Amino acid sequence: MNRYVDKFLSYLDIEKNYSPHTILNYKLDLEEFFKITENIPVEKIEYFQLRKYLVQLRSKEYKPRSLARKLSSLRSFFKFLQREKFIKNNPAPLLTTPKLDKKLPNFLSEAEMVNLLEVAPTDKEAGRRDRAILETLYSSGLRVSELVGLNVEHVDFISNMVKVMGKGKKERLVPIGDQALKAIKDYLEHRKHKSPIVFLNKNGSRLSAKSVCDITHKYIKLTSVNRNISPHVLRHSFATHLLNRGADLRSVQELLGHVNLSTTQIYTHITTERLKNVYDKAHPRA
Repeated sequence: MNRYVDKFLSYLDIEKNYSPHTILNYKLDLEEFFKITENIPVEKIEYFQLRKYLVQLRSKEYKPRSLARKLSSLRSFFKFLQREKFIKNNPAPLLTTPKLDKKLPNFLSEAEMVNLLEVAPTDKEAGRRDRAILETLYSSGLRVSELVGLNVEHVDFISNMVKVMGKGKKERLVPIGDQALKAIKDYLEHRKHKSPIVFLNKNGSRLSAKSVCDITHKYIKLTSVNRNISPHVLRHSFATHLLNRGADLRSVQELLGHVNLSTTQIYTHITTERLKNVYDKAHPRA
């Protein structure tokens, strides 16, 4: 059975271009499944075993989103096995996914965002780096993984663009504002370590995603925003402010690197006030 799992994980990596983090989650989900089903041979697994597995997961009080991901891992795995003719019948299609509530994105107001961007001191290297990080996250809407993966060659200071490696190892070009570029340039010119990597830790190595989270929390505490803010909130704020100022959903989808428009549509709930204003101005009977 390990050989089936290995083949499946190779397929996710080579053909589907999934990220290492996503592949690891699939691997852990499948290992848990086979442990619970007591390593029944793949060819003999039926819908009954899948139902038993689902019941045990629910007894562990997993959240609906975690359950949905684990079931998605199983569906993908058995679909792959059937496609490759390792099994004749796929037992997974009848599994029902728990209903998920759409989690509305948390975001900062424009005023709160300005306060956060300006709180980092720029008289020392660490402060210059942190200001550049916050400016870049908000200016371009990058994921933290995309931000920490940036190299200097990826930043075009002339055309105001950055090249990022997004989910599924897909490259995309994203505009970046003058303020963010100015902050990056200031940091690069004053840091002691010369490196092809944009954001470095104190040892001169690539900054980790966890460090970016810690940096964000540090400066949030220094502002008047009394909320538990993650770096992803800067991405949410980026999308929200664009939509509030009239950007169309398709453009925001491309900027965020979303494959499906439905992922971007979650942001439209916060643009209701803007839509009301458009309606009041445009409709003759408003």
